[in-house]
Amino acid sequence: MNQTIAYLPGLSPVENKQLCARFDGGRLSSDGGVLLLRGIEKRLDIAARLAGCLTDGRDPASTTHSYADMIRARMFAIACGYEDCDDLDVLRFDPAFKLACGRLPETGNDLMSQPTLSRLENAPSWRQLGRMGLSMIDLFCESSDPIPDRIVLDIDDTEDTVHGDQQLALFNAHYDNYCFQPIHIFEATTDKPVLSLLRPGKRPSGEEEARILKHVIRRIRRHWPRVEITVRGDGHYGTPEVMDLLEDLGCGYIFGLPSNARLSKIGEPWCEDVAVRRVRSGKDKLRRFFQTGYRAKSWSRERSVIARVEATSKGSDIRFIVTNLPGRAKLLYGRVYCARGRMENMIKEHKLYTKSDRTSCHRWEANQFRLFLHSGAYWLLHQLRQAAPRRSLWRKATFETLRRAFLKVAVRIEELKSRLRIALPSAYPYRKAMISMAGCIAAQGP
Repeated sequence: MNQTIAYLPGLSPVENKQLCARFDGGRLSSDGGVLLLRGIEKRLDIAARLAGCLTDGRDPASTTHSYADMIRARMFAIACGYEDCDDLDVLRFDPAFKLACGRLPETGNDLMSQPTLSRLENAPSWRQLGRMGLSMIDLFCESSDPIPDRIVLDIDDTEDTVHGDQQLALFNAHYDNYCFQPIHIFEATTDKPVLSLLRPGKRPSGEEEARILKHVIRRIRRHWPRVEITVRGDGHYGTPEVMDLLEDLGCGYIFGLPSNARLSKIGEPWCEDVAVRRVRSGKDKLRRFFQTGYRAKSWSRERSVIARVEATSKGSDIRFIVTNLPGRAKLLYGRVYCARGRMENMIKEHKLYTKSDRTSCHRWEANQFRLFLHSGAYWLLHQLRQAAPRRSLWRKATFETLRRAFLKVAVRIEELKSRLRIALPSAYPYRKAMISMAGCIAAQGP
């Protein structure tokens, strides 16, 4: 039978030449760069880590897709910008995604569909999710070679708006919305994710924060017993429970400290001093730092408090932090504490570029599992960026820029008798960078 080939109508001529566009290009994909992610995932083994925490009670004789295969396909799709589960209904036939998941593009089985993936997302229990969280911390530790002497853990939470009657959803007056408020922990010097934890839409208590940090730090020290750990966070993480825990575990910390009447009284002479100095110097703005011992009623001991005082023509402003780190006040505030602002970029990449706020399931267990999948996609994109040449602009590129440049690449895949032929565009503009990245990924091994 003659098969009619569809064409694209309505294209205007160019220089008096007609445009004839037909759907006869063969086995093409617009996501050829997913093949780079295959080497990264094979080395990190994220899918097997998460799947190993699940108990597969399905009949092996009737099982087509393993849990690891489903997790792998879902992470590849998220990394390429397909954050919704039902996107796999179309991508399951895509030759590049099939090849990345270890299946032949033409004769291999198609990937799984949305209903199969939805059953997977609802499969984990809370105990299995706990093991997955620990396995993600293990991934962070095992990805570092050599073992670092010290690490800095940045902890913060963010809004995750909900759209329905979902478990753990609460109304948050600060955000004026019903939401979750997941906690994210990243390692500051490498931008690597350590843990992403879904939680109710309210500010975490000191007991909850201490409990989370206790599990994270103890798990890290199972791998690195001698590593020096410093924890940084905003003012609502500098609670007595957290500071007592970190001091007992021998960790450093530096947290914001909300002002109160007593601190304001302590800072009054400092504000006056800086204001006078500014006027005498004739400067538009003057900033100075002060350090003193301070003990709140709820604290078990006196701690070091640093004040940053800034005077302008409009008046004086004072900010406080609390820390157990040694050093000068200016250095601790300016170079150590203020550097935690990069945490916002990490959360942005996790939330905006991997769409980790697509937690639309009713059960919190399914939403937490999704959060782990998006963390896995973050790992893939992070390692793709690390594979770029050291002094290239790609080392500082956002995940969205990397996706557009290296993942959204047209590719033709032909399955021959003895090999697979992959054809990339001759006019691809970032050829040298992609070749370098592919070589770097291959050199790191499985």
